[in-house]
Amino acid sequence: MAQCAHITESAKNHFLAMAAPTQSLVFTVRRGKPELIAPAKPTPYEFKQLSDIDDQESLRFQVPVIQFYRHDPSMQGRDPVKVIREALAQTLVFYYPFAGRLREGPGRKLVVECTGEGVVFIEADADVTLEQFGDALRPPFPCLEELLFDLPGSGGVLHCPLLLIQVTRLRCGGFIFGLRLNHTMSDGAGLVQFMTAVSEVARGAVSPSVLPVWQRHLLNARDPTCVTCTHREYDEVVHTKGGTITPLEDMAIRSFFFGRTEVSAIRRFVPLHLSQSTTFEVIIACLWRCRTIALQFDSNEEVRMMSLVNARGKFNPPLPSGYYGNVFAYPAAVTTAGKLCENTDLGYALELVRKAKKEVNEEYLRSVADLMVIRGRPVLTVVGTFLVSDNTRAGFGKVDFGWGKPAYGGPAECIVRGIPRTGSFYVPCKNSKGEEGIAVGICLPVPAMEIFVNELDFFLKNIPESGNKTTFKASKL
Repeated sequence: MAQCAHITESAKNHFLAMAAPTQSLVFTVRRGKPELIAPAKPTPYEFKQLSDIDDQESLRFQVPVIQFYRHDPSMQGRDPVKVIREALAQTLVFYYPFAGRLREGPGRKLVVECTGEGVVFIEADADVTLEQFGDALRPPFPCLEELLFDLPGSGGVLHCPLLLIQVTRLRCGGFIFGLRLNHTMSDGAGLVQFMTAVSEVARGAVSPSVLPVWQRHLLNARDPTCVTCTHREYDEVVHTKGGTITPLEDMAIRSFFFGRTEVSAIRRFVPLHLSQSTTFEVIIACLWRCRTIALQFDSNEEVRMMSLVNARGKFNPPLPSGYYGNVFAYPAAVTTAGKLCENTDLGYALELVRKAKKEVNEEYLRSVADLMVIRGRPVLTVVGTFLVSDNTRAGFGKVDFGWGKPAYGGPAECIVRGIPRTGSFYVPCKNSKGEEGIAVGICLPVPAMEIFVNELDFFLKNIPESGNKTTFKASKL
């Protein structure tokens, strides 16, 4: 049993410093003993290699997901814990690699040993209602560590369970489904495919409508290897600010909402010839500029914006339906801080963002796989980087275990856990008025967050002037 006191969107959640305080929320979570859920039937014992896209260094971390479900009177008498536990065991018969453990082979190549040991499952109850979480459900969430318990010894990449699931009943009859995934196994689309399979079985299906396909060799490096594209996302860049990195406990994290009103305000700063830019591109170009000014880089320092691009639809012939491995790239837009920030017009930033996204095709991803092997799995560049993972179309909000679609479904945190100072999630949500929009998490040192908010307010409140320029701010980092 654990009691959780939280100041919604404000208090420190271990190392995360939040925004301005609002209403307090206190509740108690009672967890049952964690158990391993194995496949319901015997499955093959074998070794399965991950692809060279899967096992890159930058994916070797755990990613948390959370789904909030309302009470459904038609499901009276059905226990979500029992329903999901049984459906999980049945689904693992088809997705049996998830019940195994990762091992590291020669050259640090990751391999799944399909042991059938199972995934971690935790049953829990919380004396809180869904309504008490507020109308605007979006990360960061109160007491996440209690709703998705970090079982000691389970969070590593090697020799640990590949999935951890916690189902928490709420006092109102709703429930919370929390899941933690070893990212080397799947991307967002692959995870949603698995969760959808569990939900279909939970609703009575004998087997998933889309059968899983492993075939990770399809995204292995070529023989001979040949890097054919430019990959600035893996540049080796040295941190030049005296080696000082702000501790995470001194960082501020805020989730910013962008609805129709906010997006329209930002679009006023978009040149006419770029008016067809997507909402994602417009928001990210704006945030990249605001964040760069807030961090006060020297004007000649290089800065990067990386956006995760799903490459599933870019293969010819297409990847098999049911493939649930990682199929994405992080193309980088690169410029200097001075060039990015000298104009309030967003045209320059937008053109860089759009150009980087368009670079991703089948050849680009195969070039990444070759690069991983040639350079020994280099890590993503984090110095001067702003990375955004777009989850608006992943499909988390459609996963229905029988209680209807979730009130919120998607990333449990608003920053990317593997690179918390740099990576942000871009998630669909609603505000307190019920308006649909996008939430983006930003992680910055506390003084920089104040500058960031002021810069963002400029775009949301001011009318752009033709040829308007700003004076660039010298670095104080």
